[in-house]
Amino acid sequence: MKRFSLLATILLMMTAISTLAAASPTTAKVTAFPGTLANARYVYVASYDGDQFDPNLLPEDRVAIGAVQDAIQKWGKLTLVYRPSEADIIILVTSRPSEDLMAVYDGHGSRGNYLWRVMGRDGLASGETPLVTQFEKGFDSVQKHK
Repeated sequence: MKRFSLLATILLMMTAISTLAAASPTTAKVTAFPGTLANARYVYVASYDGDQFDPNLLPEDRVAIGAVQDAIQKWGKLTLVYRPSEADIIILVTSRPSEDLMAVYDGHGSRGNYLWRVMGRDGLASGETPLVTQFEKGFDSVQKHK
């Protein structure tokens, strides 16, 4: 009987610890946004393989660029530009059947390392852009602390 109560106690403790250790859904989905981008106003959106006017660009990436641009325009806090040299931040997207990717780069610095990145399935589909929503939430949180 002592073994059973000891085993039950251990199981209860493990359940309690794992419940406390699990990330809450809101924090698990929004990646920390760098504060260095708090003053960004102009954004350029393209794919890793080229801009939306590149004839060799995959149709999925062209749709993803358009969806991100539409979402940013509806959001209204950033202004779209059509030359990377005019942008404070550059958003590069890739849309593949297995996973979508959206990354933010400094428009005035080197493009070697991204400053913020998020991945997901169907995250850049036309009409629904949950990856852009995460970007907007991160950007808004940095703006509040500015």
